[in-house]
Order: sequence, then C-alpha cells, then structure tokens
Amino acid sequence: MTDLIPALRHLLTLAWQCDPRRLLRAAAMVAAGCLATPLIALCLKGLTTETLAGRGGSAVLLGLAAAALLVLELMMGHFAHLAYFELGDLGEVELQNRLVALAHGRPGLEDLDTPRFADTLALVRDDLPRTRASLEAALQLGGLAIQLGLTAVLLGLLDPWLLLLPLLGAVPVLAGNRAQRLLDTAKESAAPHQRLGRHLLDVATGHATAKEARLAGAAPFLLARHHREWQAGTRLLGRAHTRAAALRAGGQLCFALGYAAAIWLVVRQAQHGVSPLGDVILVITLAAQLSLQVGTAIQLLTVLQDAGRTAHRLDALKPLTPFHANKSDATSAPLVLTRGIRLEHVSFQYPGSTRRVLDDVTLDIPAGTALAVVGENGAGKSTLVKLLCGLYRPTGGRILVDGVDLAAADPADWQHRIATLFQDFARLELRLRDNTGIGDLDRIDDDAALSAALDAAEAAPVAAAVPGGLDGLIGRSYGDGVDLSGGQWQKLGLARALLRRDPLLLVLDEPASALDAAAEQTLFERFARLVADSRARTGAVSVLVSHRFSTVRMADLILVLEHGRLVQAGGHRELLDAGGLYAELYRLQARVYA
Repeated sequence: MTDLIPALRHLLTLAWQCDPRRLLRAAAMVAAGCLATPLIALCLKGLTTETLAGRGGSAVLLGLAAAALLVLELMMGHFAHLAYFELGDLGEVELQNRLVALAHGRPGLEDLDTPRFADTLALVRDDLPRTRASLEAALQLGGLAIQLGLTAVLLGLLDPWLLLLPLLGAVPVLAGNRAQRLLDTAKESAAPHQRLGRHLLDVATGHATAKEARLAGAAPFLLARHHREWQAGTRLLGRAHTRAAALRAGGQLCFALGYAAAIWLVVRQAQHGVSPLGDVILVITLAAQLSLQVGTAIQLLTVLQDAGRTAHRLDALKPLTPFHANKSDATSAPLVLTRGIRLEHVSFQYPGSTRRVLDDVTLDIPAGTALAVVGENGAGKSTLVKLLCGLYRPTGGRILVDGVDLAAADPADWQHRIATLFQDFARLELRLRDNTGIGDLDRIDDDAALSAALDAAEAAPVAAAVPGGLDGLIGRSYGDGVDLSGGQWQKLGLARALLRRDPLLLVLDEPASALDAAAEQTLFERFARLVADSRARTGAVSVLVSHRFSTVRMADLILVLEHGRLVQAGGHRELLDAGGLYAELYRLQARVYA
C-alpha cells in the first residue's frame, strides 16, 4: 500500500492542475452514483417488508425509488466517465510534456547514456497511455470508500458481527497489494530484455532497416534473438503472474468464507424469528454489493499501484545533481571570441564505463581557427565535439571559452551560440519550415531567413520540390509528404545549422557522408565562406570532423586522435613533413583515390 497515497496525490494534483472544475464535477457525479448503490439495497428491504405487510402503495413507491436510484447510478457513472475521460487525456499530455522535460533535464547526455535511466524512461513511456485509467481508478476508489462506509453502517445496525465482513474485505486487498509488488519487481527485471526485444523487432521491420535486413537475409537471426530476449522477459513475468494469482486467489477465498458466514448468520436469525425477511434481503444484497466492491477495489488498487510506480519512476528520472545548482550564478557565453577555446588535461569516460574515450587532452584553439579533427573510427573524434558543445562535461580536466570554464557557464546559453550538423543528424518528418526552423526557433516564421539558409546549404532545389513550399510536408510516415534521399536530408540538416545567427562554434561532423563528389565540393566551398564570415564577425571557431583527408587540408589546425589521446596537432604541410599517423593515413587514402 506504500504506493497508494503517492499515487492518489500525484493523480489528483495532476487533474487539478489540468482542469479543477472538470475534476470536481467528475468527483461529484462519481460520489452520487456510488451513494445510490447501498441505498438501493435499503429500498429493496423496505419493498420486501411493505409487500409482506400488505401495504401495496408503499411497496410501489419503494420499488420506484429503487428504480430511480438505479437509473441515477447508471447516469452518474456515464456522465462521470465523459468528464474523467477528457481529464485523462489532458493528464496524459501533461505527463508526456514532463517526460520530455525530464529526458532533457540536464543539458548533457550523461543520463541518456545510463542503462538504468534508459530502462526507467522506457517503462514510463509505456505506462503513460494508462493515465486515463489511473485517474478513473482514483475517482472510483473515492466513491468506493463512500459505498463501503455506508454499507458498514447498514450492516452494523443489523448486527455488530456483520461489521467483520467489510474488515475481511481488507484481506484480498492486502493480498492484491503484495501480488502487485511482485509484478512490479518482475517488470523492472524484464525491462532490459523487452527493450532489446523491441529494438530487434524495429530493426527487422522498420522502414529504414528492413531493406538491409532483407538483402542480408538477417530476418531469421534477428527474430531468433528477439524470441530469446522476449522469452527471457516473459519467463520473469510469467513466474511473477503465477505467484500473484495464487496470492489474490487466497485473499478472495478468505472473503468468500466470510461472505458465506454472514449469509448463514442472518438466515439462521430469520429462521428463529429474530430478523424479519427484509433484513435477510438487505444483508444478501449488501453482501453481494460488498463482494463486487472488494473485487473492484482490488482492480482499482492494481491500477493505482501502477500509477504510483509510474510517479516514482518519474521522480527517479529527475537528475540527481543539476548541471547548475543556481542558474543565476552561471556565467553567460561571450558575444564574440577574442582568445578562443582551451582544453586543459581533458579526459572523459561514459557513465558506467572505466575506459577513457578521451585521455588527458590539452590544446589551445585560438579564436577564428578552422579546426579539423581526424583519426580512425573510435579514436574519440565525436566525443571531443560533444564535449566542446557542452553535451557532456569532462570527467577530468576542464574546457575554457575565453577563459571561462564551461562547467561554470550557462549550458543553454553556450549551446545557443553553436551551429551543428552531426553525422547522425535528425530527420524531422514535419513541415519544411519546422525541419529547417528548429535550427533557430526565433526565426521559424521568418520566411526570408529560412530561404536564405536553404540557399546557403544548396537545398533550394529540395524546397522547390516540396508541394506547399515551406509549409509542405516532408516524409511519408505521417502523411502524403515528399520522400527525400539521404543527400537531400543532409542538405536540410545543414540548412538548420546555417540558420543559427552569429555562432561562436560551428561543427560539421562528417557532413559529406551522404553527398556525391560535386555536392561535397560545393558544400566545403560554402563552409569555407561561412568560416571566413563567422571568423570576421564573431571570432568563431569552426570544427570539421571528417575521414576524407582531401577536405581537411583547408583547416588552420588539424588534430590527430588515436585511442582517445591527442597524438599530433598542426597544419597539413607541417604534419606531412613530421611523418607519423597523419602522414600515414593521408598517403594511404591518396593511393586509394589516385
């Protein structure tokens, strides 16, 4: 029962924040409908007594009253359902907003790289559609408490021993609570298996991966692995469900014995003339209602315990330590770079790992520098870029921007001064305006700025091919939009980066991976002009990550990473003359393209 009070508080607070009037209206209708139920039993007792006494008029009136109460019960339940159905929708949307906020609760990506955080996030995401049922359960449980209270009063007035019957109703409730805890533990243990199983199924059936899986003949392999993972999770849940069912059955059996004893007691009293027949009818009706109420209570508590676990998991998603305890103390990013960026003994390892992806990197990047980062796969290039962008904080050392430690700066302020195109850029199947405008939300309705960014990215032909122009839909997943090639998507990603005004850091991470040779050459000519313009206006540092050594020769400074360590730094000619890894990789690639 430990999750019940937090669950009720969470749901009712959420509903009150969404629409207090609708909440009060729904609660009043639920209460009215629930009060009618035991009153029907009281009318049936009176009906029986009046009929046996030969008072037909009174019997008819009591019969009509019972019918009216039954209609009231049904009507109130129906109209209350309409109220909390809409309220549940509002609550689910609000929780979705909170979940997104919690997933991005830190400016960095450390939480998203933690398996426990990812598992909890997946569990909450799966549970959110049940918000409507949870809110309904909270209101119905309140009405049920009213019913149980009135039922106990009516039974106690007949015979104090009958008060044991509502008390016995707590046994199956407690057993159900214990059963639910078993299921919750099993769900958490099964979450990694289920998450991996869903991923494998997505790979086998997803639009982006199905063609590769089919050509490789990988579907049987993926499905076999999916089956193993799903079976592992199902075994955990199956054992828990069996134990939970046994607990609930034991609780129900205990109440059933009490129910039988109550009926025996009043029938025996009636046989001895102690109780009139009307009391027997009343007890049988109330006991039947109580049996239904106990069963309903178990179901409602199960739903509410799920809601309590969801609320607990939402709390668990909150960052343990915020990026800045006091944002007002954070330093703002400079408007222009005068000195540049300095890395002092920077090291980094991902959460839960002991391997250093970057190891003791010390480097000065003067303002206005065009920087290129090269190295073999896994050398730490993308991680270095993410550290510069403030998406991660170094686990050792520090990064200074014009002498200000990024750890003391406002992350959002610094990230607002960065323009990026990552290798795994987002493909937003929205309007062309949204896809481009998300690069600078303040300019999403500025048609001239959007068109200029598209032109700068050589994406104007893409925009011209979209019916409806900037307000036309891209992609076919959510409507009849235009399907784009990989290169066209990448140009739109570049346009997003170019929309950002006066950046202090420009990052292109493998920007030409989906472009042909001519488009690649055009891209880097545009990038060179952008670098020169940004250097003159803001002293911006530009960073290019690429495997193609022909494109990094334009850089003022080239960094060579190997196994997370900075092994060489200098200009193209300087590094060729020095020999080492850069010269080796450059000449190897030159021979391939010769």
